[in-house]
Amino acid sequence: MAEHYLDDSVVHHFWDNSYEPRLEIEPGDTVLFECREASDRRVTPGITAEELATRERMPGHPLTGPVLIKGAQPGDVLAVEVLNLAHKGWGWNSHSPNFGLLPADFDFLFVQHWRLEGDSCMFWESDKVRVPFEPFCGVMGVAPRENGRLRTGPPGNFGGNMDIRGLVVGSTLYLPVQVPGALFSTADCHAAQGDGEVSGTGIESPMTATLRFQLHKGQTIQEPQFTTPSPLTKTDSHGYFCTTAHGPDLFVNSQNAVRYMIDWLETNHGLSRSQAYCLCSAAADLKISEIVDAPNWVVSCYLPLSILR
Repeated sequence: MAEHYLDDSVVHHFWDNSYEPRLEIEPGDTVLFECREASDRRVTPGITAEELATRERMPGHPLTGPVLIKGAQPGDVLAVEVLNLAHKGWGWNSHSPNFGLLPADFDFLFVQHWRLEGDSCMFWESDKVRVPFEPFCGVMGVAPRENGRLRTGPPGNFGGNMDIRGLVVGSTLYLPVQVPGALFSTADCHAAQGDGEVSGTGIESPMTATLRFQLHKGQTIQEPQFTTPSPLTKTDSHGYFCTTAHGPDLFVNSQNAVRYMIDWLETNHGLSRSQAYCLCSAAADLKISEIVDAPNWVVSCYLPLSILR
């Protein structure tokens, strides 16, 4: 059971089963992945929204990989154990036009920079909020069975950009192998994120991800599954402030629940609406509270009170 290192000097921006592997490993081996932040170095610490708007966007997430797992064949399951995630002192999140849950409300570019110190994430310019460092890889996946290039934005049954905040250290992700060797890649590390990632970004951060790979032969699954440790968040003991929204459309309900939370943060805690939106994306969880009493369903937005200073 060897340990390997894969730097981020070479990345790829699409899912494509024709990519040559950068590394070949045995089941049971561990790999340390260097991961660029999601913008592929387009965002740098302190950059303004005006400066960012002039920089060319990459076509997709900067994926580190692929890694070939020897013996993996379609019909097998690849188990990916998350052993460690180490930040590099900074991160960012944002809102931008035509993106996120509330594109009509926030139709301009805004960047919120974060300081990462130990196990905490703070606004770069102040200590108004302190969000626990609860990192995970937003993108983990194997090469899809379909030939040709697939964009990295939408997730698929091969994994990809799932943005599941439960895939923290101590979790195990199970992926259905779709091509020989599996060809695993990862990217898009988040220092923290609320369920929903409502602005379209978690706290996007460059990180070193340490992952161990196991192979389960002949245990076919249709889509990714995972185990995650308890508790689901480090802030449970301090309570939450919650907003709710009802109606026949879960998407619209989600929008309204977040709008009400933004209103509350602006009125009661002195955040700008852009800061409040970014904070909701980094720390607020959307939950389907009720979906059985037609014609109206209820979505709740939970914000941990302990993050507010």
